Amino acid sequence: MWRKVEGLFDAIAEIMGRIGWLLVLYCMIFGVTDVFLRYVMNAPSMWIGTTLQAAMVLLACVGGAYALKHDTFVKLDLFYAAASERTQAILDILTAPFAVLFLGTLIWKGIDAAKLSIMLNQVTPTAVPIPIYPIKSVIPLAGAIVLLLVIKNLVRDVRTLVTGHKPAS
Repeated sequence: MWRKVEGLFDAIAEIMGRIGWLLVLYCMIFGVTDVFLRYVMNAPSMWIGTTLQAAMVLLACVGGAYALKHDTFVKLDLFYAAASERTQAILDILTAPFAVLFLGTLIWKGIDAAKLSIMLNQVTPTAVPIPIYPIKSVIPLAGAIVLLLVIKNLVRDVRTLVTGHKPAS
């Protein structure tokens, strides 16, 4: 049963990684387009800059889950890389409460911000009003997905601590 749950979490993280890839592509294409319009055509866009900011927020949201799934977050490898699997698991278990505290706060406050944004029908204060509430709603959702991945990794680390070696993925 747990393997199916892990598989579901991993599949969600992979989907988020694909969304992140599309967001990077969007930022590249429209970032270059914005520069071209502004400096070559002398006709700046009224909406590209705002949507790029939104895309970068979304990229941070989806990128976190993908990076956690692939264990690509920055670690202090000076100590961590040379440690045994059991010691790495202990270090991961010791840092997990900080991740849970951060993500719990992000989810809690993110839900409050999203509710308020939805209630106010919040849009950007620019010439082209772009809705902000969808982006603010994604933040706590992404935080919840990363929290699920943290819990998955915590279970894996506890199993590593007990057995002495990492379980097969």
